[in-house]
Amino acid sequence: MAELAMSWYVLRAVSGKEAKVKEYIDAEIKNGRLGGHVAQVLIPTEKVVQIRNGKRVIKERNYLPGYVLVEARLVGEIAHVLRNTPQVLGFLGGMDNPTPLRPSEVSRILGKVDEMSEEAVDLPIPFEVGDAVKVNEGPFAGFSGVVERVDNDKKKVTVTVKVFARSTDLDLGFTQIVKE
Repeated sequence: MAELAMSWYVLRAVSGKEAKVKEYIDAEIKNGRLGGHVAQVLIPTEKVVQIRNGKRVIKERNYLPGYVLVEARLVGEIAHVLRNTPQVLGFLGGMDNPTPLRPSEVSRILGKVDEMSEEAVDLPIPFEVGDAVKVNEGPFAGFSGVVERVDNDKKKVTVTVKVFARSTDLDLGFTQIVKE
């Protein structure tokens, strides 16, 4: 009998419990209970940049909440074991005869995961020319000024502040200023 090739399947999981499902299945892979019929488990995530308390924070979030991808060969009891993993609701595409993802779908999903890991999704520009801002960090903390130029590529703004009654231009990061 020819050996069945590995295919990607989608498990539906309780939303918010995807990491737990991955943990359970990874433990089953490690202890050998799945007999080498499950290669890997993946939770599709994307990196998102957020500004929190003036700091730039990169956070991962699921972009397909409630779904876990499993590369497996569904022979014997393997489908049953995966289906009965805690927090799993079943396979996408039917309980009795799960449908594997097409290679194009897999590469699209994995491509998005790779693309996201290389470059984080950025927030819209939080400042515009003419905005009144206050510097909140660095040697000019506490000074107020006006945004003169915004460079979204470098995540910098040029702010004009008055120092000893003279206008001074400062190049600052988005996180170093707040709107007044």
